[in-house]
Amino acid sequence: MSYDSEIIKVLVEAGEKGLSIKKIVQHVYNASNSLFCMITYDEVYTYVAQYLLLNSKSKMSLITRGNRRGIYKINTKINEGQQLMLQFGIHEVEETLGVATTDDRELSLF
Repeated sequence: MSYDSEIIKVLVEAGEKGLSIKKIVQHVYNASNSLFCMITYDEVYTYVAQYLLLNSKSKMSLITRGNRRGIYKINTKINEGQQLMLQFGIHEVEETLGVATTDDRELSLF
């Protein structure tokens, strides 16, 4: 099972401050663990730690290290990071406003 999308999602939600590895692992573990798909915390921790380490080495990577040790965040200095922040931000605003995505052209009875 791949946890990549959950990692990116939680880092986008964290914003500019970023999150510690422990918080990211807890979120991914809770999002992926279910009654029918049991996973261990150690397995998730190992995967997340390796993923963050490998994907934050370059200055042009999507993930970057934060100001303190063990903190990671989305790299907004690159175009892909900025676009990702915009996409998730727009999606969240539509959900909170209750904007319907379907095009309903029927007349209302009331």
